[in-house]
Amino acid sequence: MGNYIVCILLFCFLCPATSFSSDVLTGSGCSVSTTGYLIDLAKEYEKETGVKMHIMGGGSPRGLADLSAGSVDFSAACKGKTPKDPDDIEFVQVAWDALVFIAHKSNPVNSITQMQVRDIYAGQIDNWKQLGGPDMKLVSFISADSMGGVGQSLTNMVLNGKTPEMKGNSSKQASSAAIWEQLVEKTPEGFATTGFSSARKRNVKMLRVNSIKPTKENIVSNKYPLKRPLYLVIKKNASAKTKRFIDYVLGPKAQKLIASYGSIALAEIK
Repeated sequence: MGNYIVCILLFCFLCPATSFSSDVLTGSGCSVSTTGYLIDLAKEYEKETGVKMHIMGGGSPRGLADLSAGSVDFSAACKGKTPKDPDDIEFVQVAWDALVFIAHKSNPVNSITQMQVRDIYAGQIDNWKQLGGPDMKLVSFISADSMGGVGQSLTNMVLNGKTPEMKGNSSKQASSAAIWEQLVEKTPEGFATTGFSSARKRNVKMLRVNSIKPTKENIVSNKYPLKRPLYLVIKKNASAKTKRFIDYVLGPKAQKLIASYGSIALAEIK
């Protein structure tokens, strides 16, 4: 089953997004968003409207590239707009998330500090015994590029502006949180940064940060740090059908559904 899932994910990376007929909406991008709420919400929208929905992951960079190429109607992003992004796209916040740090379920380490995270990405922590765990190599999964939306959040919120780079404890992977999450699921020595919305659905351990457990309640109450927005991104001249979907996602029914999935709706954080 695990190999089957990985094959599907690799297919999403290797195959370009497909253009579909006018009664279909297509989206790709942030795996935290697609896994956390978007796939479920798209099924509900399809059931209500009859519009066929095709949602692909692949990470925020892939989604934005697909949108720029015109091969999808919208993209999902867990990164904010930067000067490098095209002027003709609009980022619409639709939900909240939080950055989390994950380890294998068997790992006895339960908590980490932001300083320790910085030391991991600097290559200075390369064994779990340095974090109070077993004498076991620490393998930090990072991506071949900037790590997309997770990387932007990690850089801005934890690493004091520094970008994750290859170190002696790093393992370079594709730019998708889904890949890192799956690797940590099956790698006892693994470590990765991802989003709460998707990590809560995986068989991984979300580490406490400064002794605060990453739960929805703690994120909403601001006890847990590292809160961040989730976006849907559209062209400024998006089609009417695309704009209708965005309006639906922002509406009260869809926002209640997002909350019911275990993700964090806009109104849940004041």
